[in-house]
Amino acid sequence: MILYIILGLMFPPMVSAHCPLCVAGAAAGLTLSRILGIDDSITGIWLAAFLGAIAFWSDTALRKKISLPFQKEIIYILIFVLTIASFYQFNLVVKMSEIFGIHKLTFGMIVGGSVFYLVDLIDDYLIKKNGKVFFPYQRIVVSLGSVAILSLADYILINYFI
Repeated sequence: MILYIILGLMFPPMVSAHCPLCVAGAAAGLTLSRILGIDDSITGIWLAAFLGAIAFWSDTALRKKISLPFQKEIIYILIFVLTIASFYQFNLVVKMSEIFGIHKLTFGMIVGGSVFYLVDLIDDYLIKKNGKVFFPYQRIVVSLGSVAILSLADYILINYFI
């Protein structure tokens, strides 16, 4: 039994790009952002990354059992639509503040979800084209980097243009 545990630690199984630990970290960050009073649009961007990671993770798990055409896209959109609908149903969206006529949290989720998905597509394309990643932890760095840059752009938009 002890040998099994030691071998398991020495030779870990393959991990997916959007692992459960990353998803848990994103959830903790979202909770912290609400406590610290960070703007809802920026929180929405990070929530979108969280939902995107869950969607990719769910697709990977489901693909082991069944594979349908456009499965990844359907799961991704379904998770976002159901989450946004439930937020409105349970009044979790502050309806006083808006960006371009959309509630800030919803705006952040839509923009963040779109960017997160497109960045993942581009990253996948580059990895397949070259047959390898360019640097260690590339998927995490690219995903979190895009969300961080988008958050900065949103911060500038909120504070200097709207």
